[in-house]
Amino acid sequence: VQLQASGGGLVQAGGSLRLSCAASGGTFSRYTVGWFRLAPGKEREFVASISGSRSWTYSADSVKGRFTISRDNAKNTVALQMNSLKPEDTAVYYCAAGHTDFRFRAPNYWGQGTQVTVSS
Repeated sequence: VQLQASGGGLVQAGGSLRLSCAASGGTFSRYTVGWFRLAPGKEREFVASISGSRSWTYSADSVKGRFTISRDNAKNTVALQMNSLKPEDTAVYYCAAGHTDFRFRAPNYWGQGTQVTVSS
């Protein structure tokens, strides 16, 4: 599976961004997909994930109520709507796909990152 993320940028605190990730090369609906982020000097952090059938989603406590993950299996895409952004959300965001619970085990496939910068 190949993943291509887009939609990052620079935004002021309190603003919104929408990240998108396009997948190719596999049966998209069979994969859990999600997002991770990596900030300078910090460990990689799980952000959110969604099951293939959209029957469940998980989000990190740090983004609950602000970020929403969704997917369109017809278009092979996954999106992360980020609202009420904070400077601490600044990171490189990576989309990922796999058959594991991303909260506890690394995904099988990774896309390239997209930079999100939130200014105070």
